[in-house]
Amino acid sequence: MSEQLSFLRPVSTSGTDDVIIVGGGLAGLFCALKLAPRPVTVLTAASLGRGASSAWAQAGIAAAVSEGDTVDQHVDDTLLAGAGIVDEKIARLMASEAADRITDLLEFGVPFDRDLEGRLQVSREAAHSQNRVVRVRGDMAGKAIMEALVATVRSTPSIRVLEGYVVQDILTQGKQVSGVVARDEAGTGPNKIRLSARAVVMAAGGIGHLYAVTTNPAEARGGGIGMAARAGAVLADMEFVQFHPTAIDVGKDPSPLATEALRGHGATLHNKAGERFMVPLHEDAELAPRDIVARGIFAEVKSGRGAFLDCTKAVGASFAEEYPTVYGYCQESGIDPVKERIPVVPAAHYFMGGILTDANGRSTLDGLWACGEVTSTGAHGANRLASNSLLEAVVFAARIAEDVQSLLPASRLNPWDDEGLPHEDAESPEDTRMMSLLRETMSAEFGVARDPQGMVSGLKTIMQLEEKNKLQRFENALITSKMIAVSALLRKESRGGHYRTDFPDEIAELAQRSFITWSAACKAAGELASSGQSEVVES
Repeated sequence: MSEQLSFLRPVSTSGTDDVIIVGGGLAGLFCALKLAPRPVTVLTAASLGRGASSAWAQAGIAAAVSEGDTVDQHVDDTLLAGAGIVDEKIARLMASEAADRITDLLEFGVPFDRDLEGRLQVSREAAHSQNRVVRVRGDMAGKAIMEALVATVRSTPSIRVLEGYVVQDILTQGKQVSGVVARDEAGTGPNKIRLSARAVVMAAGGIGHLYAVTTNPAEARGGGIGMAARAGAVLADMEFVQFHPTAIDVGKDPSPLATEALRGHGATLHNKAGERFMVPLHEDAELAPRDIVARGIFAEVKSGRGAFLDCTKAVGASFAEEYPTVYGYCQESGIDPVKERIPVVPAAHYFMGGILTDANGRSTLDGLWACGEVTSTGAHGANRLASNSLLEAVVFAARIAEDVQSLLPASRLNPWDDEGLPHEDAESPEDTRMMSLLRETMSAEFGVARDPQGMVSGLKTIMQLEEKNKLQRFENALITSKMIAVSALLRKESRGGHYRTDFPDEIAELAQRSFITWSAACKAAGELASSGQSEVVES
């Protein structure tokens, strides 16, 4: 194992823990800190702070903290972006607790930007009616937040971190979750450990790496969702995948991101002919909701006209200072964004679906909580409002901590045991041939625009991969992919991040969330694959 993936950091020799947090991103670390001084164990595939999409978030956290902005306005914008299926109570709860969570992050050492009078400096992003995105140095919010939280976690004696462990299975006793099974050496090692727990908090991140073009790290392959589904948890809104419109199109995996804040700053989109193709597509042009901008760019790229982000007038010479992360990405690829347009392409970026949770982060399985992108709280509906993702992560991580503390007042010993297994069951850190095929299939058939024949073909490919697979980690990825595929076939309309070429419009009667279990998905998959058609079923 490399030095970055240390076997175990023994933080405390006294006390024991009975809470396991799966994932070392913003949601997982924030939950661990809010649980302190209760002893907890955090399991993370990469070294702490690495391999988490949170660290790559550029714009910041949405919060109504500026003069003239209100929680009601934040909720209204969230509802509008969510295309009719946002759970308004959850959205209001999230927006109402935003200011308190910003305060928490400040106390943990996050250096949010401030104006000359010391007030939090906020910016505007697409589909926001007000300036309300709290940021760090323009586009470094995720990196700065994660650095502050990692440092705080490292200095918190109650938090034990197991780095380089990939959780592959959720243990259950009946409907009660009793722990997890994890493999060492970032999932490639010969050994597994079993960790018992009375509370498991799933914070394993999203599904971006299931797609060939994504802004997400390799760890974001839907494993937490697949495990939860296999254990019997109800999932929600699995058809809704958000594609970031402006990944920098330079052939890298993951694709570097040109933050939406650039368009909020006035950057414009053009094709090779110089036409601003978003102007006739939406009244807000480049600041339209992400799904609309993504489809606009996708159409230009597919047609061969290309899509380019022009920041030369809106940002110009101040680019390196205002947006250092994007500037660095461009420089690495030989692009000078001060003078040149940036080639862009839509990339799988955020998942609105996931493990169904309530207002306290509880799943439908006793003993399993979930927070962050692995969940579907209902706060985002069919299309996430920009910068609501980091907010959702901290709000529900804090609520889970409070809920766990109230339900489990005492800690108890939960030993962990090595379990030697043959190397054949381990998985390479690089994409296998089957993983590459899965990613290509998801991008081709369940991407920005979906057609029924392609989706059925894609579903059949996923089912063929299931038959050949012998690896548990890949099984979790296949389960998540299959449930996205089935859910996309069953929703016979277009809404938010789900766009069908055969049903291009929203249907009022279908303005509701969708819920599905693994057993129901398997049954529906068999019927859909054999008939070649997507039949209407209740959501």
